[in-house]
Amino acid sequence: MSTMAAEGEEERVTPHTHTGPGPGAGAHRLPRTLLPAAAATLLAAAGALVAVGCFLGLYTRPASDDWCAAWKARDLGVLGITADFYTTQNGRITNAFLSGLLYSGGPAGTKILPTLITVLLTAALVLLGRRLLRALGHTPPLLLLTACALVLQALLYYAGTRSYQVLLWAPATISHTLPSVIGLWALLLALATVPHPRRAVRTAGLAGALLIGFALGTLSEPFALVSGLAAALTAVLCLPRLRLATTLRPFTWCLLWCTGLLCGLAVLYTSPGARWRRAQQPEKEPLLSAAELRATYEDWLHMWDTVTGQWAYLAAPAAGLLLGLAATLRTPRPSPSPSTSTSTSPSPPPPSPSPTPAPPSRWTRAALLLLPLPVVVLGSFAVAAGLRSGYGPTGWTYARTWTSYLLPMEIALCGYGALLGAWAGPRLAARRRPAGPATLAACATAAFCLTLAATASLVPSLQQLTTTTVARSIAWDAQNTRIRTETARGATDVGYRPLPIGTLAEPFFTADRNRDWVAACISRWYGIDRIHRR
Repeated sequence: MSTMAAEGEEERVTPHTHTGPGPGAGAHRLPRTLLPAAAATLLAAAGALVAVGCFLGLYTRPASDDWCAAWKARDLGVLGITADFYTTQNGRITNAFLSGLLYSGGPAGTKILPTLITVLLTAALVLLGRRLLRALGHTPPLLLLTACALVLQALLYYAGTRSYQVLLWAPATISHTLPSVIGLWALLLALATVPHPRRAVRTAGLAGALLIGFALGTLSEPFALVSGLAAALTAVLCLPRLRLATTLRPFTWCLLWCTGLLCGLAVLYTSPGARWRRAQQPEKEPLLSAAELRATYEDWLHMWDTVTGQWAYLAAPAAGLLLGLAATLRTPRPSPSPSTSTSTSPSPPPPSPSPTPAPPSRWTRAALLLLPLPVVVLGSFAVAAGLRSGYGPTGWTYARTWTSYLLPMEIALCGYGALLGAWAGPRLAARRRPAGPATLAACATAAFCLTLAATASLVPSLQQLTTTTVARSIAWDAQNTRIRTETARGATDVGYRPLPIGTLAEPFFTADRNRDWVAACISRWYGIDRIHRR
């Protein structure tokens, strides 16, 4: 990345000998016309899609795991539900603690959670993009940065097969969407504290890495696997011997992050709840056996066949390309000083510079540039292995867990697009008119059109999500009123009509009443003995 930035700067400051306008003068009118209009259009389009999802949060109603978490948070309290998860459920103590906080306030928590996640994720993506562009030596266009953040979120929420679970169903968003948000803010914490001159700030950042890593290790196993892989590979690249970092601070931060994740996963795996959950699974071959590895590989192919079949993900690199072009064209191009070009007197020699560390090798920079590839590829395989271990042959279909590697994939695609735009922008702007400005305008227009078209392709899935969510909320409210009325009259056995949504479990999903945990949780929520099919 540093090489690209340096090359771009070199071409921008190269003086021209002719007296007329520079070769790229026509191209510099582009930011004042096409690019701001494109940014505003994308911001409005993607923002509208994301805003609809946030608004649908008002229409969410309990389903599946919601019922169990709601009555436990009400009757046991935050600490009670945390202890229950540790001893009888799955060992995810951070997951249980956050669920207790969310459901302790009644239904309001689940209604505002989508908006909270959207706001936090937008801010994190904008701040991360601004740091990347400034590291490349360019001025970040805030409007387009925000538009790109919203485009990535629209893809995350609506391009997959489980939109309701990824954005609106609180148990899934706590387990699989919120960890990615926390992970991005932890990355921003690292970028702010690791190079800080004050030791106390650096120490606080290291402590934060350990604690946040531990919390995430007991919050979401898929995200712990993906983020741990990313941190481990980054730690190797940050060894001072490779000259990417001059101190051991980045390596230490990554090491503490991985340590926290491992400690959290160890607490989760050894918990009584996790042991009970594993005991419910039928006997199967070891995970590392040849047959199981082959089956996991096939599950992994099924996942990626689904992902690559969604062309809307092309919006991520297209938006990044537009962002890179806009950033390079907004960066001022310094012109040579007249005094330096006309003066004939010899200037005194510059002072001897202090010794500086040797730059990283080409291989190290290439490894850093390609780092997202093994993180996404190997991380997705680890997710597939975990899903198969926990849910069996159909585990790969639990697409809500794919968020752990889909968001890094989208960020990587957008980042590669931005790097391409940052590399190509100055070169196209430096060409003589009209070829340079025309090519630059064509690239920006193509990137904008592809991003807008891919974003627009998500509208049908959002329309279906809106229809089903609102219709279910109306039916749920009517049924809830009826059940409340019957229980107020002393009924202990009431009728319940299943209201399925988002492929989530509803009562009577099994003929064995003892295994119908959804019906049991609904009965506990309403304070009755049982429910029967209406």
